[in-house]
Amino acid sequence: MSTTEQRVAIVTGGARGIGAATAVRLAAEGRAVAVLDLDESACADVVEKITAAGGRALAVGCDVSDAEQVEAAVARVAGELGAPTVLVNNAGVLRDNLLFKMSDSDWDTVMNVHLRGAFLVSRACQKHMVDAGFGRIVNLSSSSALGNRGQANYAAAKAGLQGFTKTLAKELGKFGITANAVAPGFIVTEMTAATAARVGMDFEDFQKAAATQIPVQRVGRPEDIANAIAFFTGEEAGFVSGQVMYVAGGPLN
Repeated sequence: MSTTEQRVAIVTGGARGIGAATAVRLAAEGRAVAVLDLDESACADVVEKITAAGGRALAVGCDVSDAEQVEAAVARVAGELGAPTVLVNNAGVLRDNLLFKMSDSDWDTVMNVHLRGAFLVSRACQKHMVDAGFGRIVNLSSSSALGNRGQANYAAAKAGLQGFTKTLAKELGKFGITANAVAPGFIVTEMTAATAARVGMDFEDFQKAAATQIPVQRVGRPEDIANAIAFFTGEEAGFVSGQVMYVAGGPLN
C-alpha cells in the first residue's frame, strides 16, 4: 500500500493492553495509527514501537467522554496523519462494585467512557469515512455484556455497545462503512489484574482458575483480540457488518 493510499486508524485507550496490541497490529497491517489515551505521554512507548518498525504513528491525549476534546483530537489526526477511516473504540475503565455499593459516580464514569466515548469518537470520524467512501468501526464489547456479578455498570455499557454497533452498521453501510464489535473473554490486562485484586486473589492464581473454565484451557492475550480487530478492519471485510465476535477461547453458553 503506497503512502497516498495508506489508511489512517484511530485506536482509543491505545496506551496499554488491548489498545496497545491493536495499534501495533494495525501498523503492521500498513495503517498509520493515532494512539489516543487520556495521558498523551503514556502513548509514547507504543508510538516508538511502531515508528521503530518503520510505521507512522501519533500520540494524542484525549478524554473520549469530552466532546470538545474528541473533536480537537480527530481534527489533529486528520491534519497530521490524514483522514481517519479506521476506528477502534477501545477506551474503557472499571468501577466494579455490587449494586448496593455502587455510587452514582461509579455508574456515570463507566457509561461516559465506554458508551459516550464510543458515540463521540464515532460521530467525529464518520464524516471522514463518508467522504472517503470507506470506513471500518470496531467497538470493544465484552463477555461481561452477558452479565457479571459486581459489574452492573460495565456489563450494561458493554451490552449497550453491541446495540450501538448494530445501529451504526445499518445507518452507515450505504457509505461503505462497516461496524462490528469484538467481545473479549478473559484477557490478561491491567483491568483483569484489578478484578483479581478486587476479589482478593493472587493474579497468577486468578488466571489459572479462569483457564480451567475455558475450553482451550488458557487465558487470552491482548494479541488475540488484536487479531480479530485486524480482520474486521481489513480491506476484504467489507461484507461483514453488524456482527459481535466473542473472542473467549470457546462458547460462553
